[in-house]
Amino acid sequence: MDFDYDLFVIGAGSGGVRAARTAANLGARVAVAEERYFGGTCVNVGCVPKKLYSYAAHFKEDFEDSAGFGWNISGREFDWHILKVNKDKEINRLNGIYRNLLEENGVTMYCQRARLSGPQCIAIEEKRLSARYILLAVGGWPWIPDYPGSEFVVTSNEIFAMDKLPESLTVVGGGYIAVEFASIFGGLGRETTLIYRGNKLLRGFDEDVRDMITAQIGERVRLILEDDIREIAKQDTGLVVTLNSGTEFKTGLVLSATGRKPLTADLGLETVDVELDKKGAIIVNDRYESGENGLFAVGDVINRVALTPVALAEGELVARHLFGTQTGSTLSYENIPTAVFCHPNISSCGLTETQARAKYPEIDVYLSSFRPLKQTLSGREQHSLIKLVVDRVSGRVIGAHIVAEEAGELMQGIAVAMNAGATKEQFDNTIGIHPTLAEEFVTLRTPVSH
Repeated sequence: MDFDYDLFVIGAGSGGVRAARTAANLGARVAVAEERYFGGTCVNVGCVPKKLYSYAAHFKEDFEDSAGFGWNISGREFDWHILKVNKDKEINRLNGIYRNLLEENGVTMYCQRARLSGPQCIAIEEKRLSARYILLAVGGWPWIPDYPGSEFVVTSNEIFAMDKLPESLTVVGGGYIAVEFASIFGGLGRETTLIYRGNKLLRGFDEDVRDMITAQIGERVRLILEDDIREIAKQDTGLVVTLNSGTEFKTGLVLSATGRKPLTADLGLETVDVELDKKGAIIVNDRYESGENGLFAVGDVINRVALTPVALAEGELVARHLFGTQTGSTLSYENIPTAVFCHPNISSCGLTETQARAKYPEIDVYLSSFRPLKQTLSGREQHSLIKLVVDRVSGRVIGAHIVAEEAGELMQGIAVAMNAGATKEQFDNTIGIHPTLAEEFVTLRTPVSH
């Protein structure tokens, strides 16, 4: 059969663009369809603009902290409009880069919705195309629970398009998106409430990290735990939120950050042999192939690890499997570093203490909680945390966790060491950089538990 393309990618987010570029460089005829924006969630309504907003929110604390170092800064004002305009310029620039990357590699682009219309077949409006291989990289979409007044709620998608930020905001959820936005709004000086149905934030992270960040977030915003929204009513002056506990309060905006779902609706999956899991994600094997021969999927739509660098790695691996020489290689999901850009930042790599105890017969845990040098003059009662989890038999570091400013920047090098199989002894034999927060990683000597 003579196909129109060797590879057709639906979705021009991180994973889709990487797969398309790599395949084209390997000589394949490639096309990409994207109906919204190039760069996907991360570039447009996710990690990039969120990190920019997080930077903006940090300045409030920086201005306050500077007084202890001799600075007298007066007349501080925040202008949401300026932040949004500058953010939009940067996102537009990145969109252009993604487009150019595809154009420069000879990838055909369709700025329309594409659907599957059968094995190796794609429909774009009235056009019918064929491809030897098809890759689904359509990502995920925010999900809002159904309750009276849920139509008045916004998601993280809409926040970045807002021209004005209300004086009071409420965030619902306890995951990294909720915690990050609560930190952002509070840092920008808005009256912020964070509601979570659990007893502490960031389920899935190490318990010591959860304890610390729950306490520290609670000092910055109004934190309501073990409760949830019953209903929302709209009034001329804003929204009235009623919780299951009976608590009632007014707020200017409610942001739901209660999870995301794979974006598989209206994709034509009924025309092919594809199986979805209970969360609606496409089930694939270790080569990212679905039940339909020649149909692959990567990124958030397969519900493995919803991180941009992971989608990039998955997309590249698919392209190299199909058109290169890496036909037998697989992607390891161990020791993937991640960060939460709340205030202060969190970063983790490897196993939590709970996970390690379930997997290894004997472990050592090293923990240090301390007040960073900067805060001794700022007067801010903010503590940092560094934790290492070690397999006692091999001596390998199998878990690392940080709560501190720029935690993600610190963790990247630790992740390299962990993936190289570094032992606690090798950490101990490394000279620290003094005075830094990072030196705590190589000065932990006495385990706090076994």
